[in-house]
Amino acid sequence: MRLLRFFFWLTDVGFIVYWIITLLHIIPNEYLFKDYDNPILSAWNWSFFPLDILISITGFTSLFLYKKDNSNWSKIALISLVLTSCSGLQAISFWILRSDFDLSWWLPNLYLLIYPLFFIPSVIKEHQN
Repeated sequence: MRLLRFFFWLTDVGFIVYWIITLLHIIPNEYLFKDYDNPILSAWNWSFFPLDILISITGFTSLFLYKKDNSNWSKIALISLVLTSCSGLQAISFWILRSDFDLSWWLPNLYLLIYPLFFIPSVIKEHQN
C-alpha cells in the first residue's frame, strides 16, 4: 500500500493542481495543446473535469478508509484506479485520432493510463481477502 499511497497522492493532488492552473489560465501558451483556443477542444478538455475530480475524491477516500482500517478502502481504490486508467485512455485515444504526438501531453496521459494497471490486480486480490 505504501507505493499505491504515493501514486494516489501524486495523481490526486496533480489533478486538483492541474484544474486550478487551467481555471486560472496559468499554463503558458507555448505549452498548451494544439488548437487550445478552439471552443470545441476547450469543451473537450473541460469534459474531463468531473471525471478527474471524481478520481481525486475516490483516491483520497480510499486513503482515508485505509488509514481508518476500513476494508472498503480496496473497493474505492479499485474505482479510482479504473477511472484513472480510463481518463488516460480517453486522452491518448483523442491525440491518436488527431495525429497529435506532443510528448508534453502524451506523457502525463500515458502515466494515467498505465500506472493503475500495475496496482489493479493487487487491489482486487486485497478485496477478495
